[in-house]
Amino acid sequence: MKILAIGNSFSQDATRYLHGIARADHQPMKVVNLFIGGCSLERHYRNMMAKDRAYSMELNGEASGFMVSLDEALYADYYDVITLQQVSQGAPFYKTYQPYLDELAAYVRRAVPRAKLYLHQTWAYEENSYRLCEELKYAKTEDMMAAVRASYATAAAAVGADIIPSGETMLNLSRLGIEKPHRDTFHASLGVGRYALALTWYGKLTGRDFSENSFRDFDIPVSEDEVAIAKEAARRALRGGDEVGTF
Repeated sequence: MKILAIGNSFSQDATRYLHGIARADHQPMKVVNLFIGGCSLERHYRNMMAKDRAYSMELNGEASGFMVSLDEALYADYYDVITLQQVSQGAPFYKTYQPYLDELAAYVRRAVPRAKLYLHQTWAYEENSYRLCEELKYAKTEDMMAAVRASYATAAAAVGADIIPSGETMLNLSRLGIEKPHRDTFHASLGVGRYALALTWYGKLTGRDFSENSFRDFDIPVSEDEVAIAKEAARRALRGGDEVGTF
């Protein structure tokens, strides 16, 4: 499977361990992430129109050292999956998605008609954090996530795409007892947070079971209890629904 994520630091978080999880499952996978920190759909659209080499290309969770344009990345390989996403602070507000999402989706489909389009659902900020409460004016993490969920559902219907439920996984980590799924109140933690996100992508995109997946090559320590919680958080997100129970 060949995957191209047109994203930012949130897709960087989600894809850091994805190739490693696939390799542990003896599944061939190539993962390309186009990275610009804080990149919105509007900026992706403007980059598309300008054909700028604005993206740091990451390959299988590692920096490649190459700067590429969106065109160069799209035509470089025969991708099976291409993902789009909104920047996290804009994600709760559907008005920020359009008309850029429609234009990007159409462009991607013309360039790589065989690929399946997914929307990478971003996640809510840490409870009581400045960015949650002061910048976006949400009282609780779950309030922000409800708005993110609604906007992504509308966006997916608009462009006929499926959703990778990363935001649900991050919320589930908190519900299942992970005290700090974020590393800085908004990005995923370098261990269990990124791991749970990658499991979510792997399960969604391949349909394969990851219950016995042996990947453990984390950037910071992840305990076996945290591994089990990450797998359960991803499973619950992939099943859908609103499961609040503890692990």
